[in-house]
Amino acid sequence: MSEYGVMLAEKQKAKYTYGVLERQFRNLFESAAKADGITGEVLLQSLECRLDNVVFRLGIAPTRAAARQLVSHKHIVVDGQVVNIPSYSVKPGQVVGVREKAKSLEVIEAALAGFNHSKYPWLEWDENTKSGKLLHKPERADIPENIKEQLIVELYSK
Repeated sequence: MSEYGVMLAEKQKAKYTYGVLERQFRNLFESAAKADGITGEVLLQSLECRLDNVVFRLGIAPTRAAARQLVSHKHIVVDGQVVNIPSYSVKPGQVVGVREKAKSLEVIEAALAGFNHSKYPWLEWDENTKSGKLLHKPERADIPENIKEQLIVELYSK
């Protein structure tokens, strides 16, 4: 495969992993390029801080697609307000939880039952309120995805 093909494959892998379409991904990259810090890391941090991804990481949903559906069906609250936009960017300190009406949903109970909540150091889970808090943006070393973000940066800088 050519060098370009390797970079493109890496970008496609990142898009597929986080369930983001081309234009959204491009916009995230452009805002990451303008932000302070290493562009690739900032891009991954902004992908990790999307509401659908935070719901998935907290273990409220078994997959990112399921998390996206829970968000769009208004089962998720951020700081007590219902948010139904999967691409909503969760800020450090915000509390993401399950809406009162939805706490008894089978899919949520099943997902929460077999989940290790201490897996991610940037998230804090409260079992009593079925909510989690984003403590800080994740460091690159803490993000478990096998994505070579430098290749994506090189692709977009062509």
